[in-house]
Amino acid sequence: MKIITFSNPHRQKHFDFFRKMDQPHFSLVANVDITRFLAYIKERELPFTPYIVYLLSKAANDIPAFRWRIRGEQVVEHSTVQPSFTVPTEVSEVFSFCTVDYDQKASVFIERAMATIERMKTAPDFEDEPGRDDFLFMSAIPWVSFTGLTHAMHYSPADSVPRISWGKYFKQEHKVLMPLAVQAHHATVDGRDMGHYFQQVEALFLQGETLFEV
Repeated sequence: MKIITFSNPHRQKHFDFFRKMDQPHFSLVANVDITRFLAYIKERELPFTPYIVYLLSKAANDIPAFRWRIRGEQVVEHSTVQPSFTVPTEVSEVFSFCTVDYDQKASVFIERAMATIERMKTAPDFEDEPGRDDFLFMSAIPWVSFTGLTHAMHYSPADSVPRISWGKYFKQEHKVLMPLAVQAHHATVDGRDMGHYFQQVEALFLQGETLFEV
């Protein structure tokens, strides 16, 4: 983890401007092409959740702004951020949080994720770790091909953890599309970063076996 210092005065003004807003988050929703990714998953009968969580986490970890977090008057950059995503349980109708340490190597992460998902089925967790902010909050809304999404959150102290959600995928012409929603704190993530994230995600979805079989 390192402290970020804005050497550019205009970037510092950007940070100060959005940090002082009552509602400093912004969000973007777009349909992304998962045709090749979904074919890879289905052909091999692989579990959808750990693979998509890896892909969405990799895209975020590859962009420094998605690893920035506000702490008081400072911004820190984590070396990696860890996905904390929702999974169903066998003991309740509501979801459990499932936090898995990110690893650049897909096979390592997916093995960790599958073990944690299995454990959460009967021992669900709904607790934050005080003082920790190296997360990516993720959730699945598999019942709806949504076109917009908002999240419950605290505004004080500043919550600068990005929220990433995916919805029900659908066919359009010869493609399979999936709604993807990303919400982030505007003082740390700007429109260019957000656009870069969606570009990264779509590029990763197109890699298919190249991404996972390494």
